[in-house]
Amino acid sequence: MGRVQGKTCIITGGAAGIGEATARLLAREGGRILITDIDDDRGEALASSLRDEGADALFLHHDVRNEAEWQQVFATCIQRFGRVDVLVNNAGIGVGGRPEEETLESWRHTTSINLDGVFLGTKHALVAMGAQSPKGGSIVNLASILGLVGDPYAGAYNAAKGGVTLYTKSVALYAAKNGLGIRVNSVHPGYIWTPMVEGFLSKAGDVAKGRKALEALHPIGRLGEPADIAYGILYLASDEAKFVTGAELVIDGGYTAQ
Repeated sequence: MGRVQGKTCIITGGAAGIGEATARLLAREGGRILITDIDDDRGEALASSLRDEGADALFLHHDVRNEAEWQQVFATCIQRFGRVDVLVNNAGIGVGGRPEEETLESWRHTTSINLDGVFLGTKHALVAMGAQSPKGGSIVNLASILGLVGDPYAGAYNAAKGGVTLYTKSVALYAAKNGLGIRVNSVHPGYIWTPMVEGFLSKAGDVAKGRKALEALHPIGRLGEPADIAYGILYLASDEAKFVTGAELVIDGGYTAQ
């Protein structure tokens, strides 16, 4: 216990799935939690639940595509908690389809959330973490196995998550070489059983059949659980990872080892 004791942690897309599991775990480990999401009901309920368990937690409505809202998130965080120690850029969407049928509108929608949102969060985290005293912090960007390998039906998602992967390395080098004390790493989940994945399968047809097909892609023989990813994020957020920056933490049941 106490692996992020006293650290202020912002988690985007924190109302459900990996974000919710991360918020709960970081709170149990002593973090002060700022959850952001567009799902106000679930976000408020989660923050209330964390407060009932003794954590210092707050929820803010937040569209990660909106730079003004990012500025407000950081301003509120600093006003409420005094500093920002951890940013988990988790908010994202999963879509797929044939590349010749992809519309520019859907391409831009996917990349605006999955890539632009990470850019905006990282940009403003650098400002906030670099200005505070003592300066420094940890930025954890949620990429994907599909930021490392291709999928024939996930072009926009591949492009966005691949962008997150290399953008993370670029900013990690910048922060290190300029002595900012900010570590920047990416996490690459395999298929995790979340509302997003379940919703994707429900649109495609038979959820149970689709789940079995996804499970077969992972040598370990099952899908991941949100907590599997949350523990990796906890490590990168903690001082245990003080020598880790620009890294790709792959948590995928062996998917990319094949």
